[in-house]
Amino acid sequence: MLLQSKVLMADIQPFRAFRYDSQQVEPTTVVTQPYDKISPELQDHYYEASPYNLVRIILGRREKADDAKNNVYSRADSYFRNWRQQGILRQDAQPSLNVYSQRFTPPGSSTEMERRGFIALGRIEDYSSGIVFRHEQTLAKPKADRLDLLRATRAHFGQLFMLYEDSGQIESLLTTATDPAIAVTDDQGVLHRVWPVTDQRLISSVQSAMTDKKLIIADGHHRYETALAYRNERRAADTSTSQPGGAAPYDLVMMTFVNMNSPALLILPTHRVVHGLSSFSEDTFRKAAGAFFDVEEVDPTLDASRAATILRESGRAGTSILAVTATRAFLIHHPNPNSAAPVFAGLSIRQQSLDVVQLHKCLLEKVLDLSEESIRNQQNISYVRDAAEALAQVRGTNARANIAFLMNPCRMSQVRDVAFAGETMPQKSTDFYPKLLSGLTIYALD
Repeated sequence: MLLQSKVLMADIQPFRAFRYDSQQVEPTTVVTQPYDKISPELQDHYYEASPYNLVRIILGRREKADDAKNNVYSRADSYFRNWRQQGILRQDAQPSLNVYSQRFTPPGSSTEMERRGFIALGRIEDYSSGIVFRHEQTLAKPKADRLDLLRATRAHFGQLFMLYEDSGQIESLLTTATDPAIAVTDDQGVLHRVWPVTDQRLISSVQSAMTDKKLIIADGHHRYETALAYRNERRAADTSTSQPGGAAPYDLVMMTFVNMNSPALLILPTHRVVHGLSSFSEDTFRKAAGAFFDVEEVDPTLDASRAATILRESGRAGTSILAVTATRAFLIHHPNPNSAAPVFAGLSIRQQSLDVVQLHKCLLEKVLDLSEESIRNQQNISYVRDAAEALAQVRGTNARANIAFLMNPCRMSQVRDVAFAGETMPQKSTDFYPKLLSGLTIYALD
C-alpha cells in the first residue's frame, strides 16, 4: 500500500491586504454585501454612494456597447488598477491575520449577538483531499461569471465563509481590547469591525491550532470552485518556482474562519415560493401531498410570526413545512416512509432527514411536478428569506404566486454531518446571517 506523501492539514497564511484608505473615502460608502446578495436596487444604491464603491468591480453595470475589449470585466480591472495608483486602495506594509467581529440583532429578535472570526488566506484544496468540504451544489453560470472577473482582476475582493470546529481556543488567542482599524455599519444595521494582527508569534499559534481542522464552506461555494478552477488554469500555464511555504499566490484564497460551535453562528431559513403553474389546485395539492405526509389544515390568515411559532413547535418532532396559498394553509409533517422511499433513491438517511430535501423531492418534484433542472434554473421557483414577503406573494390583489413553502432553519449539526460525509443539500438550504462584507480586505495575486 502506498503512503500518502501529503499531510492533510488546513494551511492558513497571513497576507498584505489592500484596504480602502479611510483618509480618502468613508468606508461605509465603499464596502458592499456579497455580489450574489446585491439586487438591482442595491446596486443602484452602491453606485450612488461613492465613485469608489466596490460594486463597480464585483458587480458592475453592463452596457449596450460592451464587447470583447470593453465590458464589465475589463472595467473592473481598470477600476482596481486606477484605485491602487490613486491611493484609494493601499496595501499593508506587513502581512497580517485580521480579527473580524460582526455585532447584530437577528431578524425578529431584540437580543444583540456578536460573531467573531478571523480573515486569512487559506490554501485551495480539491474536495477529495479531505480538508475542505462543501454542503451545497453549484451552478455553472455564476462560476463562469466569477472566473471571468478573477481572470481580469487577478484579485479576491470578498472572503469565503469557512467553518472550523473547536472549543473556543482560537477565538481566545485572538481576543483584543484595542480599537479596530475598521468599523462599518452596513445597510442592515450590522456593525463590522476588523483588527489586523501582525505579531508573528500569535500568527504562528493560530496557524498551529488550525492545522488539524477540517473546513466547511458556509457561504461562497461558487467563488471557492472558481478559485479552484483558476488555480488549475494557472498551474497548467505557470512554470515558475512556488512561493515560500510551497504556495503560489493563486494557490491561496481569502477566507473568514468562524468556529461552528459559536453561539452566534446563526442560520436563517430560506423559504420557497412557486409561481407560474397554470393548473394549480389547492385540493389537488392537498390530496397529493397526503400520500407523502400528514397534512393538517391551519388558520389561512396566519402571519409570519404565527407561522414561525407553528413551525418551531411542530419541528421539535421532525419534518415540518407550512404550505400557504391565497386562501388556505397546510401544516405538512410526519413523512410517510413507505410512500417516500422510492423518491429518495441515492440519498442517505442524513439527507432524507432534512426538511429541505423532503420539500424538494416530495412536494416540488412529485406533487407539483417540477423537474430538478427547472428548480436549479429557478423557472417556477424563487427563494425568499423573509416569511412575510413570501406570504405577500401568494395573498392580496397583487399576488401572483401559486403557493409558498415556509421552512424551519437547517441546524448546524445537520450541515456538519452532511458535509463531512461528502454529501450535499439542495441549493439555498442554508442562509448564514449576517453576511461577510466585501471590501474590508482585498487579496491581490500580483
